[in-house]
Amino acid sequence: MTEETLHGMLVWGVLVAAILMFAYLLRRVAPYGRHYQGAGWGPHISSRLAWIAMELPAPVVFLAAFLSGQHAFETVPLVFLTMWQVHYLNRTFIYPLRSRSGDRKTPLVVVGSGFFFNAITAYTNARFVSEFGEYAMAWLADPRFLVGVAIFLAGLALNLHADNTLMHLRRPGEAGYSIPQGGGFRYVSCPNYLGEILEWLGWAIATWSFAGLAFLLLTVANLAPRARSNHRWYIDTFDDYPPGRRALIPGIY
Repeated sequence: MTEETLHGMLVWGVLVAAILMFAYLLRRVAPYGRHYQGAGWGPHISSRLAWIAMELPAPVVFLAAFLSGQHAFETVPLVFLTMWQVHYLNRTFIYPLRSRSGDRKTPLVVVGSGFFFNAITAYTNARFVSEFGEYAMAWLADPRFLVGVAIFLAGLALNLHADNTLMHLRRPGEAGYSIPQGGGFRYVSCPNYLGEILEWLGWAIATWSFAGLAFLLLTVANLAPRARSNHRWYIDTFDDYPPGRRALIPGIY
């Protein structure tokens, strides 16, 4: 079996996993953050350490797989490397270190599943953009690249702004939750998730790859049900929660 055949099988595996994950998460809420009740999911570790461990394969595996590609030091693949690492260096290290998660815990089963999927999607996307895909310099002027990068940057900005808003809801030493206001929170309960989905939509368009599409669908399968669960939690927790907000997509969902 060639590596390219294995790569294709893994991408199809990610797509199947996205379908199964979406069906499961519509019925069960993933047990971390505000939805973790502390029992029934086996051993757990601190949420900050869990987040770093879970996300670590994304920048590390991607970089290792990327650098082994024959096109690794060409201009367009290097742009893709930068896009991926900008998101995941923030997501893996800066975000959890800034987060005021207190003494919250995350089950190891969640950490393990996140670690596995991050390793697979990092490998499949890195190998496509630096080995199996072909991106001449002309790709920099291709409408798919330009539109994709614009969507990615818009999603990144929305994601970072929403994260920053959530981090400043509590002062140091404070516990509990309050209603986030401003920015994307004027329209949806989870603009951080919407921003991340837009990032990977932009990635899928800019790379014009099946690996990118499968990763986008896996992201949607994970975050769309989570957004719905968070939205319901806000409504159940706060009597004055803004009635016009949707879970993820303004005016729709």
